[in-house]
Amino acid sequence: MNGLCVATYRAYDDKADFSKKALSIAVGLTVGSWTELPEAQKAEMEKHLGKVVSVDVHEPSGAAPGERYADIRIAYPDINFSRDLPALLVTVFGKLSMDGRIKLLDLDVSDAFASAFPGPKFGLNGVRELLEVNDRPLLMSIFKSVVGHDLANLQEQFYKQALGGVDLIKDDEILFENPLTPLEKRVEACMEAARRAREETGQKLLYAVNLTGPTSQLAANARKAIDAGANALLFNVLAYGYDVLHELSSDKSINVPIAAHPAMAGAIYPSPHYGIAASLLLGKLMRLAGADLVLFPSPYGSVVMPKEENLAVKDALLSPLHGLRTSFPVPSAGIHPGLVPLILKDFGMDVVVNAGGGIHGHPMGTAAGGQAFRQAIGAALDGTPLQEAAKQAGNEPLQAAINAWGIKEA
Repeated sequence: MNGLCVATYRAYDDKADFSKKALSIAVGLTVGSWTELPEAQKAEMEKHLGKVVSVDVHEPSGAAPGERYADIRIAYPDINFSRDLPALLVTVFGKLSMDGRIKLLDLDVSDAFASAFPGPKFGLNGVRELLEVNDRPLLMSIFKSVVGHDLANLQEQFYKQALGGVDLIKDDEILFENPLTPLEKRVEACMEAARRAREETGQKLLYAVNLTGPTSQLAANARKAIDAGANALLFNVLAYGYDVLHELSSDKSINVPIAAHPAMAGAIYPSPHYGIAASLLLGKLMRLAGADLVLFPSPYGSVVMPKEENLAVKDALLSPLHGLRTSFPVPSAGIHPGLVPLILKDFGMDVVVNAGGGIHGHPMGTAAGGQAFRQAIGAALDGTPLQEAAKQAGNEPLQAAINAWGIKEA
C-alpha cells in the first residue's frame, strides 16, 4: 500500500474480542483516541489514523487454554513517522510489545519509506563478484579460541583456515579491541596470511573483521580496518541497532561487504507469544538496513532454529523487496561436512556454508577441515553420495570428516 506500513501481529487471548483489540491498537498507536474527537478534528486527524486491514481468528480445537489467537494486520500512515527503522519499530511495536502475549510477525513498508534505504551495497551477487565464484555455494570459517591469543596465534590460525579453500573467514563476534590483537595490526597480520595462502590455493578470500567500539567511533574504526587492508566487516547489529547498520552500509567510504551477526537475537525471536519473528528480525530488517550477508542459527546443529522459521529467513533475504539487492543467507552453528547435501537441498546454490568446529575440529587439522567441506560441496553439486565421494583419490579429508561426524541424510 502506497504511503502506508502494514504490520502483522499474532495476538493470543482465550476470551478477547480480537476485532475490538485490533481497533484499539490501530487508534492507540496513532491518534490516541477517536470517538471522543469532535467531527471537525476527525477530518483533520483522519490522515494520521491507523486502519485495521484484517483480523483472522484461529479458534483452538478442543478446550486447550492459551491456544486461541488472531493474526491482525494494521496499516500505519507514513506521515506519522520519520523514514528510519527506529521510528518505524517504536510506532508499530514500541509500547505494544509490552501489552500481553503479542508478537510482531511482519512489516510491509511502502515504496516511499523503502526509498530511504539503499539496502545491501554488494549483496549476494556483489560478494560473488568479489570472490569470482559463481558456480557453487560459498564456504566460510570462523576464528575460534580468540580471547587471550596474540597476533602470531591468530595469524597462524587464519593461514590454516585459508589453506583449506574457504571463501570467507570471519572474526569471532566476541573478539573486541584489545592490547594483544589491536584492530589494524590484526588486519595486517591476517591479510598477510591470506596473501600467503592465495599463492598456494590461487583463491580469493574475504576477511570479515569484527567492527566494535562505541557507536560514535564505529565508522572511523571501519575506515581504519579498510585502510589496513580489511575487505569485509562483521557487525553485531542487534547490540547496536538497525539504524547503525544503515549508517555504516550507506557510508560511501565503507566500501566493503558487511556480514550481520545474530548475537542477541535469541532474546527476541524464539517465543511464539512475544518478540519479533525471525524472518523479520534477521531477514527483512537486516536487508533493509544494508547487510550483505546475514548469519542466523541453522536448523541442523547446536543452536537450533526450527526449519520453517529458518527457510522464512532465507526467503526474506532472497525474495524481491523494493528492488533491493539480495543478502547472502548464512545458516550457522553445528555445521559439519556430512550436512552439506541437506544444506544445499534446503537452501540451493545461494548459501554460505559456515563452520567453526566442523573445520577446526577436523581429525586431520584445520586445513583439512576446509578441504573436507569443499569436497562435500563438490560431491553434492555433482549428485554424488558423500560416502561414495569420500572413497575417491584425494578425498581423505572428507572420509575423515564422515568418520568423525557422520552423514545426515537429505
